[in-house]
Amino acid sequence: MTFTIVEWIPIFIKQQYCDIIVNNLEFYRKKQGLKIHYLIIMPEHIHLIVSSENDVGQIIHNYKSFTAKEIIQNLKHDKRKWILNLMKYYKKKHKSESEYQVWQEGSHPEMVTSTAMFNQKINYIHFNPVKAGFVTTPEQWRYSSAGYYDGNESIMEFDEITL
Repeated sequence: MTFTIVEWIPIFIKQQYCDIIVNNLEFYRKKQGLKIHYLIIMPEHIHLIVSSENDVGQIIHNYKSFTAKEIIQNLKHDKRKWILNLMKYYKKKHKSESEYQVWQEGSHPEMVTSTAMFNQKINYIHFNPVKAGFVTTPEQWRYSSAGYYDGNESIMEFDEITL
């Protein structure tokens, strides 16, 4: 899955906004049965490989709704009006329940159907910050599952997957 901030606004350049993502993933992992296998938080988007015995679509809908509210609260508290103004300007007209739009619509889910595809997705996720020129190895990116699977300190625990 991929979640993208509306118009690719880079809000995940500050730790507090990344922590919103991580803390809420932990909540949905512990309380809603969302298994989080792989993750990367980039400045304006997130890639995940997840699974659940529950309704993943509903979990993700709730997750995005809750994190959007929390992100907006933090932006208001930080007086980051320029970001809020962009989120207001680019909000889809049919989104009448909110003054702002944080996430682009959809989560771009893709069913992983083979080991080769699975490995390609993991490499794509983990090498995203390398390709962007932020780090030289995937394990150097703090907001990634790469370090966890390399045995380093990690932002959160991840769920092993068996194929």
